[in-house]
Amino acid sequence: MSFSLFMQHLANGVSLGSLYALIAIGYTMVYGILRLINFAHGDIVMVGAYVAFYGIAMFLLPWWISFPLAIVLTILLGVIIERAAYKPLREVPRFQLFTSAVAVSFLLENLAIVVFSGRPKAFPRPPFMDQTFTLGGVRIVSYTPLIIISALLLFGLLTLFIHRTKVGMAMRALSKDIETTGLMGVDTDRVIMLAFAIGSALAAVGGVLWAIKFPQINPLMGVLPGLKAFIAAVLGGIGNITGAMIGGFLLGIVEIMIVAFFPDLAGYRDAFAYTILILVLLFRPTGIMGEVEPEKV
Repeated sequence: MSFSLFMQHLANGVSLGSLYALIAIGYTMVYGILRLINFAHGDIVMVGAYVAFYGIAMFLLPWWISFPLAIVLTILLGVIIERAAYKPLREVPRFQLFTSAVAVSFLLENLAIVVFSGRPKAFPRPPFMDQTFTLGGVRIVSYTPLIIISALLLFGLLTLFIHRTKVGMAMRALSKDIETTGLMGVDTDRVIMLAFAIGSALAAVGGVLWAIKFPQINPLMGVLPGLKAFIAAVLGGIGNITGAMIGGFLLGIVEIMIVAFFPDLAGYRDAFAYTILILVLLFRPTGIMGEVEPEKV
């Protein structure tokens, strides 16, 4: 394999990993506070892509209006889900909360099939995102740097928000002990709702960028990215934002490189991701940057 071809695959891997990372951070935001695996997160990704699609295709909005509108409406959906399906169950056993998340996932998928139809739709990629250029012998499509820069920029902004604002401090406190933080005067309901809003916004961005990179959408399109992002979050250390970012990049690069070096195994690409999940759970359950939580007595 030539160096330029290797760099081509690396660019593709980083681009795919950026998408996994964006979606994985949404998982991590919720899990870090509620210890809930929000399996509806992948379907929120799907909704974000569909809202952007209909904004352009049906309402003829320019992309620079449709894309932000998709983010806003997806945030609203995430908040509604949290208020209706998760908030009433916070005090019940974790299994019931997990069951609610699975039920919300199936509900969104089936509603999407009814409302949007199950037929795949071609996503209208903006023309300037479809240009190609060559850099050092590597052919790059213009949406590739857009995806990578978007992921890094949003990660940086979120990191600053978490570590430099009072609300971010409250989120970090809730991730340690919700009850004690509430007793100290923090509005836990508001902070949890904001965490879902941020996670849904990242899911919407991930959904739109996913549709730009793979310009065909369908009601089940969020299932695979959601599962891969979950694996990335576990790999990096679920509950840790930096870990989710690292896990996303690693998973994307490994997937692409396996196919590049072993083309005959391309059909087993997804299986490698699930194998990584099993190995991490067996040998390092906390992930790369996760920490062992002390038991409460």
